[in-house]
Amino acid sequence: MMASSYNAKEEDGHPSGASGHGGPGVVKSKKPDNTAFKQQRLPAWQPILTAGTVLPAFFVIGLIFIPIGIGLFVTSNNIKEFEIDYTGVDMDSPCYTCAKNSSWNNTTPCTCSVDFTLEQPFESNVFMYYGLSNFYQNHRRYVKSRDDSQLNGGRSALMEPSKECEPYRKTDGVPIAPCGAIANSLFNDTLELFHIDSNGSRNAIPLVKKGIAWWTDKHVKFRNPGGNNNLTLAFQGTAKPVNWRKPVYELDPSDPENNGFINEDFIVWMRTAALPTFRKLYRIIQKKSSTTPTLPSGKYTLDITYNYPVLSFDGRKRMILSTISWMGGKNPFLGIAYITVGSICFFLGVVLLIIHYKYDTRNNSADIPN
Repeated sequence: MMASSYNAKEEDGHPSGASGHGGPGVVKSKKPDNTAFKQQRLPAWQPILTAGTVLPAFFVIGLIFIPIGIGLFVTSNNIKEFEIDYTGVDMDSPCYTCAKNSSWNNTTPCTCSVDFTLEQPFESNVFMYYGLSNFYQNHRRYVKSRDDSQLNGGRSALMEPSKECEPYRKTDGVPIAPCGAIANSLFNDTLELFHIDSNGSRNAIPLVKKGIAWWTDKHVKFRNPGGNNNLTLAFQGTAKPVNWRKPVYELDPSDPENNGFINEDFIVWMRTAALPTFRKLYRIIQKKSSTTPTLPSGKYTLDITYNYPVLSFDGRKRMILSTISWMGGKNPFLGIAYITVGSICFFLGVVLLIIHYKYDTRNNSADIPN
């Protein structure tokens, strides 16, 4: 018996005796090899869309998304939020004079007070934010204008910052700490909140300034050079950013764990926003008693040390008080999006069901007409 072997080239019309390395006159075939991949014979699965599969899918999506959307929307509406603009654009605004005279070069702080009323009490912990509008922190040059090695406490980067920080890298040959446009534009307004009781006296609301930054930022990404013991010595030979009124080691001298590069106000600002209108966490008002609200309804006064100029780029400043829930802050869009998608799917399911039963002309009978 003579044994035979299979050759894919023979099936494609190539004799087994022909050599690809042959002499003159041999034409190499352009036909693909006889393999499952090149001949497109790999196993495949293709869904067949029928009324029995499409209609239940639409109804299931609708029945799942609509209740989830309603739950998200109701939860968002239960979050209490109060917002007040203190830019001082209008002449009758208490901060109009401060806004007109505010600039980066001012050394004398300007103060103003804004009165407001809370119609409903705020329960649980209350979060105080500052908000800016028309401020493009997402600009490419702005986002890159920082030195993460310097912010992480590197000595070499402290004295020789990255060139990405230009033109806020050095001043008169002295390295800037922290360098870059992000740090140079640090938000530096001071906000204080007071409750006006029935006697007309002002009661200061305690504002917690620690715990507002991400844990990873506070303990991993940002570190002081040489530890937190003597920051004046650690930052010796560096200059403050151009628009700052004090050096980085004086951001919070009373608390070594919140001073220098690990200052939480500074860390929060360094996490750039994606949109030109944004808010950043400023303080936390913690609930002390389960029987009394954190912020009772009534009259309040917001005292502002107006340092941050925004009129030059047509910006706006605001203060926001807000509670949170398991889904975060107030955001009705997510609930509306779920309800919209679920309603559209359910509506399409009903329409396709009607079309299917009205125009389905398939003959289920096996009889063959004469």
